[in-house]
Amino acid sequence: MELLADGVYSGGNPLRDGKNGAGSGLALLMDELAYGVMVTSLENQVLHANQAARNELARRRVLGVRNQLLYSCAPEDGKTLQEALIKAGQGKRSLITLSEPDGFRLTMAVIPLRADDPSAPGKAAFMFARPSVCESLMLCFFARSHGLTATEELVLGILCQGYSAPQAAAQLKVAVSTIRSHVRSLCAKTRSSGVRELVNRVAVLPPVAPTLRHEVMH
Repeated sequence: MELLADGVYSGGNPLRDGKNGAGSGLALLMDELAYGVMVTSLENQVLHANQAARNELARRRVLGVRNQLLYSCAPEDGKTLQEALIKAGQGKRSLITLSEPDGFRLTMAVIPLRADDPSAPGKAAFMFARPSVCESLMLCFFARSHGLTATEELVLGILCQGYSAPQAAAQLKVAVSTIRSHVRSLCAKTRSSGVRELVNRVAVLPPVAPTLRHEVMH
């Protein structure tokens, strides 16, 4: 399945209502989200996926798309996926987690989408869990916005995983005093009172992603 240049499936996109319409703007906005968002029919047909979701689908870790149909990469997850879509057809929400043998896990909320016209085909929205703070592109966005160096961003990422300054020093094989120097610089640049406030600020960042590389799925 190929994506058009503007990131819309060739099969149509319910989030667009013309080149300059509100739907077009909404689709563009969805592509700016750091979280994956996808809309499917109740029969597994992918109707729309934002850029973050397309990137995840292209990796084929737990989900993939074949002939415009969504499928789970692990056979044992197929039942979980289908049960969530059945519940969506009944107007019920689900929270599901799919996993791969290597340990990657993706949690998604599956939400029924109700149209104004009761005779219209049902749809379901898949909202992917946010990436962890240390992996999130939002951390990069935060670092660039505050002029952090690459090393400061690396230290911040380690701290956001819950590690202490001594543990960060051990990981980076530097003196604890070096980490503390980076922390002082981080707090000064971000105007934070300490590590706790700094980590909390990163944890609640708006879900905006820097420009993502567009990929084509087959």
